[in-house]
Amino acid sequence: MAEIEADSSPPDAPSVFVPPWAPQSRVARLRSSHSYGFVLVVVVCSVAVIAIAPDGPVASMLLVIIETATVVTALWTSGVSELRSTPVAVLLAFAVLSAILALVGGGDVLQGSIFIVDAALVASAIIVIARGAVDQGEVNRQSLRAAIAIYVLLGLLFVFVYSAAAELGSGPFFAQGTDGTTSLRFYFSFVTLATLGYGDYTPAGDVGHLLAVSEAIVGQLYLVIVIALVIGHFGRTTGKPNVK
Repeated sequence: MAEIEADSSPPDAPSVFVPPWAPQSRVARLRSSHSYGFVLVVVVCSVAVIAIAPDGPVASMLLVIIETATVVTALWTSGVSELRSTPVAVLLAFAVLSAILALVGGGDVLQGSIFIVDAALVASAIIVIARGAVDQGEVNRQSLRAAIAIYVLLGLLFVFVYSAAAELGSGPFFAQGTDGTTSLRFYFSFVTLATLGYGDYTPAGDVGHLLAVSEAIVGQLYLVIVIALVIGHFGRTTGKPNVK
């Protein structure tokens, strides 16, 4: 009896389950429907509130809410976390508590603490946006929008750092003898970030000098390195996303 030849064709490859937190899934969601344009819209809202709204409990509450929305939008856009997840729920609960404290108001310590919370939220958004942009593995319009959003967020980060230093410091933050309003510190932050050097307001004390110099260095390095690389490599593949 003739032997029946064994089927030499390779078996079908087993399907691989890709968890929703895997980098591949983040990249797929980002490329399919999510846009950093949404992040830019929320960031512009932050700029508008800081530049226009007068200081007070309501403005402080709005800033906490908007910065939280920035982090949540960045998480969703970058695909780092689903909106219906425990980290986002914890973040929202923390934001609600902080917003209530900001609305109730209090002394300089409480207000300074609220500004620290705002700074932490902005820093978190910067990290999430950067991670999502790198995960794409190519430089495209999303990368450009992400880079612009991070640059503006860097300016906002120093606004809140200056504000916390002004509230928690023992003396005036500016050498002109005033702590300034949040909108004034916003103006000073972006003038420093762009190294325009108008000189109408200058920080007082070692802490203020250190912060201003740090922002100027960060702003220049970001423009000549990150923005230059994004523009120079626009449309090019930077390599496969990290799939560890």
